[in-house]
Amino acid sequence: MDGLRFQCLPGCTRCCTQKGFVYLTEEDLERAAAFVGMSAAAFERRYVYRTKHLRRLRIPRRKCPFLEEGGCSIHPAKPTQCRLFPFWPELVETRGNWRRVGRYCPGIGTGKLVQIGTAMEIASEMKRAYPTLYQEPR
Repeated sequence: MDGLRFQCLPGCTRCCTQKGFVYLTEEDLERAAAFVGMSAAAFERRYVYRTKHLRRLRIPRRKCPFLEEGGCSIHPAKPTQCRLFPFWPELVETRGNWRRVGRYCPGIGTGKLVQIGTAMEIASEMKRAYPTLYQEPR
């Protein structure tokens, strides 16, 4: 695989409606809180579920609280995970996973060619942002 084609299509929110979690770094939490005009503590109380090692958005009824008809209401401050999609390690490292996501993401296979090295570099940001999700098994 030389590269991957992807272009986020205006108005598409299919990635936002898939089953799963939206994880937050501490910086994500602070940036989103400031964007909506809340303190980080108030934002966390209202929107975040925290475990020992991870923070994630509370997703009531499988819908992100920031997803609106026109798209993401916090787009300029959206979490790292959302910003990097679909360049996640589990998707760029395995052709089958990339194709599987392409079944619901119309932007996969369109746009400019992203060299595989660049895609892997983008994906490495996910590993840095969420190290507990990408720990090597012992």
